[in-house]
Amino acid sequence: MKKVLATSLLALGLFTGSAAHADDYTIDTEGMHAFIQFRIQHLGYSWLYGRFDKFSGNFSYDEKTPDAAKVEVTIDTTSVNSNHAERDKHLSGEDFLDVAKFPEAKFVSTKYSGGKLEGNLTLHGVTKPITIDVKEIGAGADPWGGFRRGFEGSTKFALADFGIEKDLGPASKEVEMILAIEGVKK
Repeated sequence: MKKVLATSLLALGLFTGSAAHADDYTIDTEGMHAFIQFRIQHLGYSWLYGRFDKFSGNFSYDEKTPDAAKVEVTIDTTSVNSNHAERDKHLSGEDFLDVAKFPEAKFVSTKYSGGKLEGNLTLHGVTKPITIDVKEIGAGADPWGGFRRGFEGSTKFALADFGIEKDLGPASKEVEMILAIEGVKK
């Protein structure tokens, strides 16, 4: 019995010990070393690009156990910016983001494996799972005595999956999000 208990405690110690080695990072939005952009076809004739100017988030990552990575990001949907004020009003309105009702979007990861980050995206009051293709850009010391780690990612999803029903034609049913995240180690 003592041997089983000792083995169980050792296994628990190894499991919790490996989780304890993950480094926690704050996404560097203050220094604008991160972005969330999107693009969607406009009527099937061209691409409309935009971004969210305000968001925040954190992630945990350990090179030895990358599958234990965790990410959480909150987006201020009122900060949508397509470089055109009238279009931004339309994107912020009831046809699309409806920021008066839904001023935030949120992503919380559930799994990371093989460059695929899975998680739940809450947008327009609807929560659905999405998968983000992720690539690590790099990590290392910065000139100010800190440590940074960066990733890029992309995903596509149907607007209708999140209750956004505005029809701009068959080529405009999916939005692509492009992300670049640089985190500062806490």
